[in-house]
Amino acid sequence: MDKYFNSLFFKIFIIVTFLSVFFNGCRLDEGSDDDSGKSPGTIKNWVYQLQNADPTEISNSGFELIVIDYSSNGEESGEYSNVQISKIKNSDKLPIAYLSIGEAEDYRFYWEAKWKTDPPVWLGRENPEWKGNYKVKFWEKEWKDIVFSYMDRIIAHGFSGVYLDIVDAFEYWSDDEIEKDLTLTETDAAERMIDFIKEISDYGRSKAGEDFMVIPQNGERIIDFDKNDLYINSITGIGIEDLFYNETSAVKESETEYRINFIYKIIKRGKIVFSIDYVDNGSGYSGNNKKRIDDYYEKCKKRGYLPYAGLSDRELDELNVINDIQPK
Repeated sequence: MDKYFNSLFFKIFIIVTFLSVFFNGCRLDEGSDDDSGKSPGTIKNWVYQLQNADPTEISNSGFELIVIDYSSNGEESGEYSNVQISKIKNSDKLPIAYLSIGEAEDYRFYWEAKWKTDPPVWLGRENPEWKGNYKVKFWEKEWKDIVFSYMDRIIAHGFSGVYLDIVDAFEYWSDDEIEKDLTLTETDAAERMIDFIKEISDYGRSKAGEDFMVIPQNGERIIDFDKNDLYINSITGIGIEDLFYNETSAVKESETEYRINFIYKIIKRGKIVFSIDYVDNGSGYSGNNKKRIDDYYEKCKKRGYLPYAGLSDRELDELNVINDIQPK
């Protein structure tokens, strides 16, 4: 009897194990979970490249979290394939897709040519500093539907999360010096952005699993409007630009400290701070350039941020490898 029982138990164990592996494998193939093996808490470095990112080069690099566009050229024709994104993930890296949620871009798949002369009600003015980018009333359903359709593509291709740009659009729509025809109170605008980020987080995690990462860029002041912890509970971390240096020039200490006060409220809640200052002038890791890069790294490490020294041309069109610094 014992022999028969042990044999039966062994067979049941084998069947259960096989089914578990089979169904887990199917679930991963569908892209519902991150199969990179990397978790946010173990990340030691990151890189930010929005143009011409090469999945093979990224896979062979030492960077661990990669923020790239979902497309090699920003357009539908250049969308990365599942195979390419899987290659990055299989090299034990986390590929994160850039996604602008506060501006519409006229080269994206959703753009309609007629909007130039006959814009929808949610489309605002063109950004004078970035031609082809238009502020959006991010709380409007039509814009949200576009963002969710964009996320569908990102998730379908296997990205591990999204990097949300133009979060600080809430400041734009509450500035009556800029938008006189529609000015929200700052609280109202911030709360609408917080609600949107929560919707994005809920949508991504419902489609791709609870490990789906959500990283807003800048707009850190929004934390003061997060009365119900909707924002902080929705995000994995925050990306911060130009905190210590504006390209190769030091930022005023008072401005840095003002921003750090908000960032501190975020990092103390266990969130990751991904810092990028465009401090590398491309002259090599020596002399004043080395001194500036080292100073930037030291200031980040002191505060528990993950630094990435970007090239000062701000093109974000290559992996900026600095021997013994990034990636380590």
